[in-house]
Amino acid sequence: MRDDANPLPPPPRSYGAVNWLGAWTLFMKEVRRFLKVYFQTIMAPVVTTLLFLAVFSLALGPVAAEVGGVPFIQFLAPGLIMMAMVQNAFANTSSSLIIAKVQGNIIDMLMPPLSGIEMTLAVALGGVARGLAVGCAVTAAMVVFVPMQASAPGLIVYHAVMGSLMLSLLGMLGGIWADKFDHMAAVTNFIVTPLSFLSGTFYSIERLPENLHAFALANPFFYMIDGFRAGFIGHGDAPAAVGVAVVAVADCLLLAATWRMLATGYKLKG
Repeated sequence: MRDDANPLPPPPRSYGAVNWLGAWTLFMKEVRRFLKVYFQTIMAPVVTTLLFLAVFSLALGPVAAEVGGVPFIQFLAPGLIMMAMVQNAFANTSSSLIIAKVQGNIIDMLMPPLSGIEMTLAVALGGVARGLAVGCAVTAAMVVFVPMQASAPGLIVYHAVMGSLMLSLLGMLGGIWADKFDHMAAVTNFIVTPLSFLSGTFYSIERLPENLHAFALANPFFYMIDGFRAGFIGHGDAPAAVGVAVVAVADCLLLAATWRMLATGYKLKG
């Protein structure tokens, strides 16, 4: 007979094979985090990217030859859009984790009943959401100044999503590894920025010397930018199928590494 003065605790909640509610809540937390300061997280990258476009237009526009059969500015625009997307996807996840670690509230993410893969996907997709939001905003602003048309919409969508996912996962790896903001700045300055600028964003890799050309072909950033650009201008420096495969493999490797770090609590659990 039940004692009303000492009621039994409620039974444990069943989440099934996947904690959809928990993963969705963590994802929305990451999305609301950047939407709360949208002027800084979405509008500022639009201004920065348009400034890049203006500088290159004024400096090289009158003398730049066609690249890939299109005017230089039309060649440049998709690369600038992709660069803005992936940099902001990286910034979203890396800042979320490093701030949580420094402030000591990373426990708020580790305590809920979420598996390593659920946490990985929720946080990473939050970064993808920011990357896509920035990409849409930058594209909407850029079409006012640059004639752009979707030659292969499938390539555009694929590389926008998978490229943002790649840098979102890389940002998570950096955020988990870093112990302080200086460490995170090192990842940005010595890994992300060089790979971004040496990926063919501002030029065709066909113009590179042989050794740098080989480096570009080994850079996964090149394939996401080249594939995204090919979706607009109709062709790229690398075969589309190769680019799709390289980006997919890179994402899978980064996903596995991030999941492993979160599942084991690497540098997260004291």
